[in-house]
Amino acid sequence: MKKSLFVLLIALPLAATLSGCIISVNDDDVEHRFGSSQEDRTYENRKKIAQVELGSNFIYIQEKLGVADFSQTYTHNEKTIRVLFYRTQRKHKDGVTTKDECTYLEFIDGGLNQTGNGGEYSRITKK
Repeated sequence: MKKSLFVLLIALPLAATLSGCIISVNDDDVEHRFGSSQEDRTYENRKKIAQVELGSNFIYIQEKLGVADFSQTYTHNEKTIRVLFYRTQRKHKDGVTTKDECTYLEFIDGGLNQTGNGGEYSRITKK
């Protein structure tokens, strides 16, 4: 009884100090992560976007990068324009993702046309 009480008195304060930590558990090659991972996500998005090539297929990119933080679709000159915004940097410490913290990927008729700073994206109006 004394040993279990002693272990409990030691373990309880240690467990309380883990409140801001990221705990990674590897369970049969399936990784589970607990905690804030915004910086990990922005780094992973930058890494994946750096590997994409112009002309890449919309569906391929969406599968590779996952759900976008923002998206918009419109038509111009009978072409379908899709724009996906992925968070790639942190400018504001408010915890809210804004387009100026994103990189945009613009697709015209399903092919990647251009990428750039999300805060600088403007709809095509001429061409």
